[in-house]
Amino acid sequence: MTKSTFDPGLQGELTPYIRDIPDFPKEGIVFKDITPLLASPSAFNRSLDGFDAVCTEDVGAVVGIESRGFIFGAALAARKRLPFVPARKPGKLPADTVRVEYTLEYGTDALEMHRDALRKGQKVLIVDDLLATGGTAKACGELVRQLGAEVAAYAFVVDLAFLGGAAKLAPTPVHTLIRYE
Repeated sequence: MTKSTFDPGLQGELTPYIRDIPDFPKEGIVFKDITPLLASPSAFNRSLDGFDAVCTEDVGAVVGIESRGFIFGAALAARKRLPFVPARKPGKLPADTVRVEYTLEYGTDALEMHRDALRKGQKVLIVDDLLATGGTAKACGELVRQLGAEVAAYAFVVDLAFLGGAAKLAPTPVHTLIRYE
């Protein structure tokens, strides 16, 4: 079972900054748009405050998943004075990389990380904007482990809990700010 943490008070503060976009990117999908949250300095900072609890002193780096995970991950890493490591789509990183392929509902995708991005035994926090089915986050965790590091926790702004993504990340703790049941 995955240990999930969630603050209903913070959800009440941040939910007004998440905009629903119907039928995007395809018909039947309701896209959770975080750009209003990013446009509000107070809401964006409150989201970073929400991640502070999970970014404990034993975390040695923050990994952000392309692309919106870069926004939250880099800001959190800077705030905590930690290294930021991007997990990118294939072909975007210039140095030697490791790669993990994963399955999507409509095909496959992959993530890459620089081979020298993390140290053996280093604990990392993986950050992204949204947790849906968990496939991308799980692949990112596999990249971290390929490099000999350890995933201390995952942190997401939004969790589409009805899709069950957190269960795929077990037993690693999952921290979310906004949860849609």
